[in-house]
Amino acid sequence: MILADGSAPAKLQTRIRTKHDGARLHVLFECDDPAPWGTHTHRDDPIYEEEAVEVFIAPGMADPEQYFEFEVSPNGVLWDGAITNAGLDGSQLQVDETWDCPDVEWQVERNDSAGVWRAVLVLPLIELASGAVPAHWRANFYRIDRPLGNHNDAAGEFSCWSPTQTSPAAFHRPRRFGALNLEGL
Repeated sequence: MILADGSAPAKLQTRIRTKHDGARLHVLFECDDPAPWGTHTHRDDPIYEEEAVEVFIAPGMADPEQYFEFEVSPNGVLWDGAITNAGLDGSQLQVDETWDCPDVEWQVERNDSAGVWRAVLVLPLIELASGAVPAHWRANFYRIDRPLGNHNDAAGEFSCWSPTQTSPAAFHRPRRFGALNLEGL
């Protein structure tokens, strides 16, 4: 992955693999991390304040004003929300934190001695598309890595699959989402 501002590869690399089975998108994050941490333990706790991997996704190819956000922490905590971003730049951001995606699955596996953790998300595409599943989606994949115990927004490394070209890092930039073609997965 690349730093959010696009200036260089992330120091702590994250590898992403995706596949789909027609109804679900499977996303695997493999994170290099000598000290994964988190204090949150319940679904929808604000894990974005600590360490997490994230998927932002919307059906279709247009710059999405509405999309879904999924996050998983090294502790196996899920946060999911429905996002409305009318300004496409985060200036008119509305987050429905009460939305829980039906049938979402997630799992985390840590190997602290090897300095690696993995997160798997299985996203029900039919739920996200509200009907027939299109072949083309807009998406971005992110990682937040912070120094142990630091909740400061400026601290840490913020990396993306498709860099948002922002400094400080800002992930809610749907114009910067990449194209995800399910036919190619």
